[in-house]
Amino acid sequence: MTEKTGAETWKFPREFWLANAMELFERAAYYGFFIVLTLYLTDIVGFNDKETGVVAGVFFALLYFFPPFVGAIGDKIGFKNGLILAFSLLTVGYFFLGVFHSKMLVIFFLFVVLFGGSFIKPLITGTVAKTSSEANKARAFSLFYWVVNIGAFSGKTVVPSIRQGIGIEYVNFFSAGMSFAALILAIVIFKPLDKKYEGKSIRDVFNALKRIFVTPRLILLTLIVSGFWIIQHQLYATMPKYVIRLQGAEAKPEWLANVNPLVVVLFVVLVTQIFKKYKAVYSMFIGMVLMPLSGLALAFSQSLESITGPNVDILGMVVLHPLTVMLIVGIGIQGLAECFISPRFLEYFALQAPEGEEGVYMGFSHLHSFFSALAGFIMSGFLLDKYCPDPKTLPPGLTDVQYAAYYSDAHLIWYYFVAIASVAAVALLIFGIITGRMDRKKEG
Repeated sequence: MTEKTGAETWKFPREFWLANAMELFERAAYYGFFIVLTLYLTDIVGFNDKETGVVAGVFFALLYFFPPFVGAIGDKIGFKNGLILAFSLLTVGYFFLGVFHSKMLVIFFLFVVLFGGSFIKPLITGTVAKTSSEANKARAFSLFYWVVNIGAFSGKTVVPSIRQGIGIEYVNFFSAGMSFAALILAIVIFKPLDKKYEGKSIRDVFNALKRIFVTPRLILLTLIVSGFWIIQHQLYATMPKYVIRLQGAEAKPEWLANVNPLVVVLFVVLVTQIFKKYKAVYSMFIGMVLMPLSGLALAFSQSLESITGPNVDILGMVVLHPLTVMLIVGIGIQGLAECFISPRFLEYFALQAPEGEEGVYMGFSHLHSFFSALAGFIMSGFLLDKYCPDPKTLPPGLTDVQYAAYYSDAHLIWYYFVAIASVAAVALLIFGIITGRMDRKKEG
C-alpha cells in the first residue's frame, strides 16, 4: 500500500484517513457508553452495586483479553470484512442495549458489543501500520493517538446532555449511531488492503500467552502495573456513581473523566522526551509514586468542604463544589502518572518479546487491564455498597441529616486505592532494583 522508505511527510493514503475516521466514531461510541455503563446497569437494568461490579468488570476485562485472538480471525477474513463485521456487531449490540433492559438480554448484547469491540483495535492499528511507510510510522501513530483521545473526549462531552435530557438508556442509541456511521464508511468507501504477510494463527496466540506467563519479568511487571490500572479504572467503575450520589443527578461525571485524556494529550510527548534517557522501570516508578497522591486528593474532597463550605472560588473566575475541585486535581494527577507509565511499559514489554514475535506479544501488552478490570470493578461494587450506597436501597422517609449520614464516609473508598497504589509503587521499586542487578551481572 505504501513504500517502506522515503522522506517524512504528512501525506497518507485515503484508507489511512478512513481508518482514523472510523476510530473517531468508535471511540466516541465506546467512551460515551462506558462512562455511564455502571449507572445503566444499576439504574435501568436493576443490578445492585456488587452485581454491576462483576458484570462490568468481566465485560471490560474480556474486552482487553480477546483482541489478540479475534485479530487472528481478522487476518483470515481480511481488513475490510473484519471492519464490516466489527461495526455491524457494535451497531446491533448498542442498539438493542437501548431497547431491551432485562438482565439476561443485557448480558447477551454486552457480549455482542464485546466481540465487536475486540476486533477494532487490531484491525484499525493494523490498517494504520499497513498504510504508513517506515519513515512515517511515528507520525501515523501520533495522529492515531490524537484521534483516539479526541473520540474519547467528544463521546464523554456529548453524553451528559443525553443522560440528563432523555435518559441513560438513550446513550446506547448514540453509540449505535456512531458505530453505524463507521459501518457505512467500511462498506461504501474503504477498499480491501493487499495482504502481504501471513497472520498469526489462534494457536500462535495461545503459545505467546503461555510464554508470557512463564516469563517472570513480564508477568510480574504486568501484575505490578495492574495496581496503577485498578485505580485508573475507577474513573468508570466508581467515580460516576460517587459524584451523582453525593452531588445529585445534575452533576456531570463524564466531563470530569475528560480531565484524564486532556492531561495525557498535553503532556505525554513532553514527559516521554524528557525521561527517555532513563530506564523504563524508573520512569514508571515516578508515575507509580504519583498514584497514591491522586487517591489522597480524591479522598480530601469532604475535608475541603468542611474548610471552604459548599463553594470554592477559583481565582474569581469560576465557583466549583469542593468535590469537583478535588476530583479534577486527583484525575489530573492520574493523567500525569499515565504519561510516565503507559508508553514506557509498552516499550519495556516490546523489548522482552522474542525476535519475530513482537506483534503477537504486543497483542497482550494490555493484559494488565484484564487483571485490573476484574479486581477494580468488583472492588468498586463492594466499596460503593458499603460507603456510598444506592439511594434506592436506603430506608424511606429519611430526613436530610439522616440521609447525609449514609454518605459521610464515602471518601474512605479512595483510601483503599491509596493502599493499592502504595504497594504497587514499592513493588515496582523492588522489581527495578532486582532486575537491574541481574542485568549488570549478565553484562559483567
